[in-house]
Amino acid sequence: MNKRRPEAEAAPSRLESSDPSIPLLVVVGPTAVGKTDFAVALAERLRDRAAMEAVSADSRQVYREMEIATAKATAAQRARLPHHLIDLVRPDEGYTLAQYQASAMATIAAIWARGRLPLLVGGTGLYVRAVVDGLAIPAVPPDPALRAALEAEVASHGPGALHARLAVLDPVTAAGIDAKNPRRLIRALEVCIGSGQPLSEQRGARPTPYRPLMLGLNMERATLYARADTRVDAMLAAGLAEEARGLAARGYGWELPAMSSLGYREIGAYLRGEATLAAAVERLKLNTHAYIRRQLTWFRPDRRITWLYAEQPAEELAALAEGLVRPWLEAAFSGPHSWQGAGKPARPL
Repeated sequence: MNKRRPEAEAAPSRLESSDPSIPLLVVVGPTAVGKTDFAVALAERLRDRAAMEAVSADSRQVYREMEIATAKATAAQRARLPHHLIDLVRPDEGYTLAQYQASAMATIAAIWARGRLPLLVGGTGLYVRAVVDGLAIPAVPPDPALRAALEAEVASHGPGALHARLAVLDPVTAAGIDAKNPRRLIRALEVCIGSGQPLSEQRGARPTPYRPLMLGLNMERATLYARADTRVDAMLAAGLAEEARGLAARGYGWELPAMSSLGYREIGAYLRGEATLAAAVERLKLNTHAYIRRQLTWFRPDRRITWLYAEQPAEELAALAEGLVRPWLEAAFSGPHSWQGAGKPARPL
């Protein structure tokens, strides 16, 4: 493994390559595994070769005013590694996958044009695939009447009713959507009904300008659950309930996708008097465990991901990853067609 080079060797002002495609470093993994700390540490280890900027691939971090449950990069972390696509819209504004894809690809191109290396970091698998694979997003416009009918069905019978309908129309998509996520269920049904075709049959990969190296972080499941539980406790201590109360007081309804996301949904039940704080916190921890399982289910089949086991501190993990990334960087800039792609996972999940 290459050792860290002396601090005196300043980062190059520009990355140069005769290959017109864009090297894209990708860091994925479940919530609470330590992706941001790792990305910052890795960027600092490699700054003699490539100055980096991060692009968030997290569907909840796009919302302004929602800081605690979304676990955005801190100001200190952003000072060490610039982050993009955070705090884009208000909690009551829509933000589609197509919007994210266009913004992310434009941001990556701009980072590369500045002579820096783009680093895509996040745990929203659909966002990652939309960028890395150029996911074809169905051009089915919103249908307000259909959405209103589906929202009324959720109000009357719960999101499980929509999940059951989707399982009939598109079992592949239904298997990958949380049965408690009405926003995604409504959109999937909207596409299926509006186009007459399953959403899963309309999502194909398209050519992209990227040469990705994909790294995944994971750890033993019990350890990861314990880390997630500790983070939930830290969020409560940092004022999650107060933040959620303030959002509601500013007029953001609990039915909004942002306000019904992980953390705000459970604390909202407490604030509305539907659960005790202890019960809400326990539910949040269990739902976080379930979310971790869904994230790993999404990423596990992707054989491009090299998995690193993240029980060790971020600095030590970054030192290990440097041995994978530095040769990839050198190959990426040694000439056209020299890059060979990422290796197979170092260890299966």
